[in-house]
Amino acid sequence: MTTNTGLIRFPTRIVLLALAGVAAAISLNDSLRAEGGAADVSAWDRSTHSAVRLLSGRDSGSSATITAAIEITLEPGWKTYWRYPGDSGVPPRFDFSASENVATVVAQFPAPKRFKDGNGTSIGYGERVIFPLRVIAKDPKKPVTLRGKFDYAICEKLCVPVDAKAMLTLQPATAATASVLATAVKRVPQTSELGAKALFAIIAAKREDGAKPRVVVDVAAPAGKKVDLFAEGPTQDWSLPLPEPIDGAPAGAQRFAFEIDGMPPGVSASGATLTLTATSDTDAIEVPFKLD
Repeated sequence: MTTNTGLIRFPTRIVLLALAGVAAAISLNDSLRAEGGAADVSAWDRSTHSAVRLLSGRDSGSSATITAAIEITLEPGWKTYWRYPGDSGVPPRFDFSASENVATVVAQFPAPKRFKDGNGTSIGYGERVIFPLRVIAKDPKKPVTLRGKFDYAICEKLCVPVDAKAMLTLQPATAATASVLATAVKRVPQTSELGAKALFAIIAAKREDGAKPRVVVDVAAPAGKKVDLFAEGPTQDWSLPLPEPIDGAPAGAQRFAFEIDGMPPGVSASGATLTLTATSDTDAIEVPFKLD
């Protein structure tokens, strides 16, 4: 079985060098603690400031493709990270290799937010996040059991590593769980193309050379809509700066820019394909952009 978490991995930031010491002082709960509930959700596995569980969205048919999800809840003031964590933090890692009757699991990341703190700006989620999973069964006529191991970091003033587990035999979803999963799937950025004719779209992106080469991006959005933009490199070794709003956008658009920096040593940015992710309160899209 293969597991694809959809992650882009980045080197651990300096702010997390102290995690080993923090981890030694914290006893993580490896056992699953049930609180009762429907068969379409697992027990919560709780740590000091967060909890994680699995949700099932299997339909009553015989399709090999099954929807499921990882749900993480956080105490107020705490956050966890996106697949690209920004200036500090580490992305989560999801391991389903011990699952039964599972060929692949693909994790999807909902639209993130940026958080400013003393270590810079990080990208991630606060309070609650649900990562939809696309599960492919080896034999759709047999039971499918997910056994997940989750390694993620949570931060407030200090950052704490979390090692959690959850197990769930996938069942048809109740109406309540199905609604939660449908909402989570809608928050996953949809793949689009540069210059798409839509109310919410990345309508232009260009490279500007000079003393500090940069990329300038225009995002079309209805008036008054709060928009954000994130940029990722083609491999885990890239660590691009966060795009920042700038003036000069055409009517009906918002403009962002970021320097072409953070490439791996010896790697040229020319010809690389970046991923641009634009988000709002109601929409999220991602667009490939080649640096010519």
